[in-house]
Amino acid sequence: MSEQEYRVERDSMGEVRVPADALYGAQTQRAVENFPISDLRFPRSMIRALGMIKAAAAAVNEDLGLMEAGMSAAIQETALAVADGRYDAHFPLDIFQTGSGTSSNMNANEVIAMLASRRLGAKVHPNDHVNMGQSSNDVIPTAIYVAAYLQVTESLIPALRHLQTVLENKAADVDHVVTTGRTHLMDAMPVRLGQELGGWASQVRHGIERVEATLPRLAELAQGATAVGTGINAHPEFGVRIAAKLAEMTGGDFVTSPNYFESLSAQDAAVELSGQLKTVATSLMKIANDLRWMNSGPIAGFAEIVLPALQPGSSIMPGKINPVIPEAVTMVCAQVIGNDVTITIGGQSGSFQLNVMLPVIAYNLIQSIDLLANASRVLADKAVQGFTVNEERIAELVGRNPILVTALNPVIGYELGAKIAKTAYAQGRSLKDVALEMTDLSAEELDRLLDPRQLTEGGIQQ
Repeated sequence: MSEQEYRVERDSMGEVRVPADALYGAQTQRAVENFPISDLRFPRSMIRALGMIKAAAAAVNEDLGLMEAGMSAAIQETALAVADGRYDAHFPLDIFQTGSGTSSNMNANEVIAMLASRRLGAKVHPNDHVNMGQSSNDVIPTAIYVAAYLQVTESLIPALRHLQTVLENKAADVDHVVTTGRTHLMDAMPVRLGQELGGWASQVRHGIERVEATLPRLAELAQGATAVGTGINAHPEFGVRIAAKLAEMTGGDFVTSPNYFESLSAQDAAVELSGQLKTVATSLMKIANDLRWMNSGPIAGFAEIVLPALQPGSSIMPGKINPVIPEAVTMVCAQVIGNDVTITIGGQSGSFQLNVMLPVIAYNLIQSIDLLANASRVLADKAVQGFTVNEERIAELVGRNPILVTALNPVIGYELGAKIAKTAYAQGRSLKDVALEMTDLSAEELDRLLDPRQLTEGGIQQ
């Protein structure tokens, strides 16, 4: 950098050259230089959480009589501007940094301090003022939980509920269609398409319940623990008050942690949430793959449904259309499942009073939440809602299914039923015709016993 491109900042280690137009200071610049590892940065929701924490801290410190009103107002105004995303360009740090996230906490402190100093017309110190009553060791765990909680409640759960609703509505629309059930990818007894989609909707509903069940533990915040869990340098009421302030700001059910030592040294709620997200990903993977199978063809596959045609499917084969949305969703699910492994390893990395993989836990957890939220809406709106059903093809396959003979078991027994099914399949004949020859059942009785729609209702056919 030329002399015109930088300014000199100082910290406890000495002088550092910082880009002239940067809002951050020396500690952030040292981290920029120390960690040129990836192009991965804290997600927007984490910067939002950091801004809200700093604003809440200034308000609480003022309420406790520890900070002058003008100073508090300047910090709150700038911290909320940071939370709103107005200064994201000044958060350049790599995810792969010091394991406590100290660099990113100081990044927030320095940006807010510089902006607040301009507003106040007096020096606002990043450590003494913006970071008052705090430590990176409790700020970053709090930011992770606040960011994840808000992304779950504001983005993921609404998206999953939307997918559930679309699946339920589609299930009702296609419930009149009886299709071939499949187990082991082999023909089985018939089911209604509405039942099949209803199973998917139930998976999504249970996924919502699983994620929601984690929220009370995610709402327990580390703020107030400071360096090692003892609350050193923080007012005894700081933790309770800042949790209440964050709850007031966001509408979340935030409370102070019942045990700060756990909250600093462990990320168990993050690991728990990631496990629930992995389960949701597993559900979406199953749904997406079923859609791909049902759409396969149009000649040599199942061809039971036609997914919306969104783009050409091949650079060499004209007219080919691929199931691009289910494919994208399966890749999202693979990423989320992989993220869970990283988060699990990160959660194991608490040594004594501090977890030292906080940034990578934060990145992967928020990414999983955001990916699943976006994928759920895309799957609902661009695949499930618009697919059409090839009813003629489905009816043809159901009518030729020799496994329908299962319905005759209570009347003729398993052994004779197996002979009828094998004969019908080997000779390419209808099940009814073969059963007429090999049993004493009438055509009318067979029509009633082998009615595919009736068979989807369960129970013994009389």
